[in-house]
Amino acid sequence: MSLVRLNIKGISYSQTQNGAYALILNEVDGDRKLPIVIGAFEAQSIAIALEKEISPPRPLTHDLFKNFADRFDIVVKQVIIHKLVDGVFYSSLICERDKIEEIIDARTSDAIALALRFQAPIFTYKNILDKAGIYLKVNPKKEDEETEDSVLLDELIANEIEPDDKRETFKGKTLEELQKLLEEAVASEDYEKAAHIRDEISKRE
Repeated sequence: MSLVRLNIKGISYSQTQNGAYALILNEVDGDRKLPIVIGAFEAQSIAIALEKEISPPRPLTHDLFKNFADRFDIVVKQVIIHKLVDGVFYSSLICERDKIEEIIDARTSDAIALALRFQAPIFTYKNILDKAGIYLKVNPKKEDEETEDSVLLDELIANEIEPDDKRETFKGKTLEELQKLLEEAVASEDYEKAAHIRDEISKRE
């Protein structure tokens, strides 16, 4: 199976649901986006890593892992999102120490937070991107998007966010209705909702 490299486009959240975040990964040589729902703590950790000039006064959990790895000469070479089951993404850290390679299982949100700190590339398999990737329409208001991303990063860094498990459920919807809702969510750029709908479709296929 061929690997596809991904970049981090940003973090999106629902205006109506506190604590609901979607990490948006972008296909490097294509137009597809891969939204992955993540927790508030992981969203904050990724946001801080994206903001190069921000340094927390005490190391966060992912910073501690990086410091620990540096002390013992362990390098994270790459992250691979290798499996998608019932809407859940599974990832692996490809690590190396003394020229010996090890593969460590990790939650995708943690793996990406660490990839940023190690400046390691992020990959997924083509069949996963074919199944879960979403084509997003190009928005000409690029400056507005950059401003929104910047504000979101600032909020994640500055605020303590309490998760809220109240999410819209789609279990009563047909596949046809879900597909229509997915198209509407993508059109309105509600990536978090789009990710939840796509995961529900994935469970049924």
